[in-house]
Amino acid sequence: MLGCAGSFPGPESACSAYVVEADGFRLLVDFGSGALSALQRYGGMHRIDAILLSHLHGDHMLDACAYVVVRRYDPAGRHPRVPLYGPAGTEQRIAAAYGPEEGGVDDVYEFHDLKPGTFPLGPFAATVERMEHPVETYGVRLEHAGRVFAYSADTAVCDAVVRLAADADLFLCEASYLDGRDNPPGLHLTGGEAGRIAADAGAAHLVLTHLVDAWGSESETHAAARTAFAGEITVARPGAQFAV
Repeated sequence: MLGCAGSFPGPESACSAYVVEADGFRLLVDFGSGALSALQRYGGMHRIDAILLSHLHGDHMLDACAYVVVRRYDPAGRHPRVPLYGPAGTEQRIAAAYGPEEGGVDDVYEFHDLKPGTFPLGPFAATVERMEHPVETYGVRLEHAGRVFAYSADTAVCDAVVRLAADADLFLCEASYLDGRDNPPGLHLTGGEAGRIAADAGAAHLVLTHLVDAWGSESETHAAARTAFAGEITVARPGAQFAV
C-alpha cells in the first residue's frame, strides 16, 4: 500500500495507490496525490509494469502526471512506455494536467480505455465494472492462480461491487464516511456499508481504505464494519503488505 488516504493526502499517508504483484509482474492500481514519494520508498520508481486508474479524480490519478518526468527525463535514458488502463479521456486528462505545451504524454504511456468486462493484464485475469460514483469509475477484480483480489475504487452501494468482490480472498473497500451521519448520496461508502458488501460477497478478508482523517475515525469505521461482517477486518495503512 503506497497510499490509502481518502479524497486528499492525510498527515501520514498519500492518496490511493496500491501495488499488486504476481510472478514478478507489478501492477500499480491508482496513482493518487503523493504516491510517487511512497513508490520510491517502497517499490522503486522503475519497477512498475502497468498502471490501472480506476477513475480520474485527482486523489486517484494525479501522480501519473509527475511520473512523466521520471520516465521521460532520466539522465540514464528514456524508459519503455508503460501500459496505462483508465476511463475514456485518461490520455487527455493526464496531458492537460502535466502541461499541454509539452505535446502529449504518449511517449511515456501506452493508453488503453477501460470498458466493463474481463481481459488479460500481465499474469492476471482482470475484470472491471462501473461503480456508483459521479464520474466514470471502475472497480477491479484480479484473479491469479486461484486467488482473488478485489478493489471497490470509489463507490456508493451498488450491485456491481458485490459481484466484483464475490468470494474474494482480499477485498480492498473504500469507507470514506461515518455511519449515522447525513452523508452526500451517491458518492462513497461507510464502514457499515463496506461490511455488508463484504458479507454479501462472501469475502474472506476486508481491508478498509480511503478513510478521510479530517472527518473520519478508524475505530468507528472498523466497529461499524464489524457489525455486518464476521470475517477478518483490517484498516489500511501506508506501507502495509498482504499476501493474497
